[in-house]
Amino acid sequence: MKVILKETIDSLGIIGSEVTVADGYARNYLLPQNKAVPATNQYRRLLEQEKAKFELQIAKEKAIAEEMAKKLEGVSCQVPSRVSDEDRLYGSVKVQDIVQALDREDIKVEKRMILLSEPIKKLGEYKVPIRVYKDVEPEITVNVVPE
Repeated sequence: MKVILKETIDSLGIIGSEVTVADGYARNYLLPQNKAVPATNQYRRLLEQEKAKFELQIAKEKAIAEEMAKKLEGVSCQVPSRVSDEDRLYGSVKVQDIVQALDREDIKVEKRMILLSEPIKKLGEYKVPIRVYKDVEPEITVNVVPE
């Protein structure tokens, strides 16, 4: 089912864009929550009239995201972890561990924002990107240290 988004949804797209989603997702979530409208000619015409308002909102969201990216750029956090004799970790450092380490430094990020391709399994310093907004991904430094 094609729908037009009334607000930015990270996994789908930005406000005002026309996307194709599963019928059930549209009927059960997007339409009842007023996050999207069906992509009909009537709503397309309405969208053209409100395009300036949407562009203003997109600009505001992007400005806020870029400001947050400046604050995050160059941030370093330490994640203490238990290690064996050969400096190998017991287990691994996951996204949740990074979120908690950033929270200890009064930096609030959500789990879905951290783009960790695979869990960290060795001591050391790692660069981890954080998606603040579409195409805005500052990198933070994660230091995995022995506990």
